[in-house]
Amino acid sequence: MTLEAAASPSYGTTASGSSFYAAMRILPRQQREAMFQIYSFCRQVDDIADSDGPRGERLAALQRWRDDIDALYRGQPPSRLRDYVASVQRFDLQRADFLAIVDGMEMDVPQDIRAPDLATLDLYCDRVASAVGRLSVRVFGLPRDDGILLAHHLGRALQLTNILRDIDEDAAIGRLYLPREGLIEAGIVGSDPLKVAADPDLPKVCTPIVARAREHFERADEVMARNRRRVVRAPRIMSKYYRAILELLVARGFANPRVPVRLNKLARLAIIFRYAFI
Repeated sequence: MTLEAAASPSYGTTASGSSFYAAMRILPRQQREAMFQIYSFCRQVDDIADSDGPRGERLAALQRWRDDIDALYRGQPPSRLRDYVASVQRFDLQRADFLAIVDGMEMDVPQDIRAPDLATLDLYCDRVASAVGRLSVRVFGLPRDDGILLAHHLGRALQLTNILRDIDEDAAIGRLYLPREGLIEAGIVGSDPLKVAADPDLPKVCTPIVARAREHFERADEVMARNRRRVVRAPRIMSKYYRAILELLVARGFANPRVPVRLNKLARLAIIFRYAFI
């Protein structure tokens, strides 16, 4: 999925181990609170999708979130979304983006995603990542058009990086987000996640995804470069953090055995100090 640490109403505390927290803690209080609310919402629906509960129960739980979002926008927020009212009004957060996130999480539930075609993969990235970005850029205060463009490119860059990073972890729970067209082009038959993850031709599938992620990072950088630095501090930190992970993945390679890749604490701090105070 998209995010890294479980969240609850104590937003900042539960997110404190994540790159998200490091990027968002630099924001002014009202923006920070709104971002941790968005984070908490994403984590909670993500946890439903990733749980091992019966699929029918997970679908019902996600539908309850849709119903609660609808109630929030009718002016009748349920208790778990009551704190969101001020942020929704202050930053004009859009109902459609919250619902898109639920729809994206739900794509994992009726059956595990396995080798989606490129169009489905892009839709998945839009829902679970770029929709989060569309909410976030309103909080950051970007102009509308540039905000939508940044959400489009940075959301996809981050999600594609996640997919490349988590190939083995996803395979272990029966999921495979690598695109069907890439598997076919690499000569990999079938979509069994564990078999694909072990295939010696897997690097051929990953190479074009790396190129696509890099292109999205570059387009996101172009948008951020033409906006005020203080407005794009938080997304810039996220971009630099994930771009560094992508390059570590490339340096490691995608052939077996694949050791987990993680940005060390010193590198994370360097990114924060470089971009948090500009």
